[in-house]
Order: sequence, then C-alpha cells, then structure tokens
Amino acid sequence: MQTENTDPSYPPFDECLKKVRAIDDTMELLAGKWKLSILARLCYKPMRYSEILNDIEPLSGKVLSRELKDLEINGLINRHVSDTKPPAVTYSVSDYGMSLRELSDKIAEWGLLHRDRIRSSFKKNEAGK
Repeated sequence: MQTENTDPSYPPFDECLKKVRAIDDTMELLAGKWKLSILARLCYKPMRYSEILNDIEPLSGKVLSRELKDLEINGLINRHVSDTKPPAVTYSVSDYGMSLRELSDKIAEWGLLHRDRIRSSFKKNEAGK
C-alpha cells in the first residue's frame, strides 16, 4: 500500500516515481561493469578495438565486443570501418552518447572524493593503531 507523503519539503510522490523510473531506464541502458568506462574513454578520443581492450585491464575481448555492440545499438557510440586492407574499425562517441559526458564527469568527481575519503579514513585508522 502506497502512503501519500505529507511533508512539504519532499516533492510529490508521482514526481519522485517518474524520476526513479527514469533512473531505472538509464541504469538498464548502462548496465554492465564496463559500459560507462568505455563511454568515458570515447568521450575524449576515438579508439580502435585493441586500444580499448588494452586500456581496460581485466576486460576480455568477448565482453568488450558485447558492450560495444550494445552501446552501438543504443546509439551511444559510432562504429567506423575504414576502406583499408585489412579494415580498421574505430569507435567514437555519438552526439547522443556525448549527452552522458556530464554524468560521467560527475561520477568521476564523486569517485575522486570517495577515494580521498577512504584514504583519509585508512590513514586515521593506521595512525590510531
């Protein structure tokens, strides 16, 4: 049973539900351990398959292929095949994918703050021993 929120400092429940569903949709699109990491790299420069594979250490070729295909199907990246022999495939972020750059930057900022917080906490714990 859903209870209506009477606290005026909270937004209406329907508005919250709409945002939560949008977050769920976004998380489903970016599901997978590597998609956001791949997108973040491609926001800075186009990369070939092997460059991405070498840049993200424990990532396997099978997983990278699947993640790139999902990102391409969802219109977040572009796949360009050159006319060379053998053909070279380059991936770049699409204009639509670039709309996630602000989110990626915010996650990176939070990650840096979190990393500093953990290091600081660790140092305090070590000093107290």
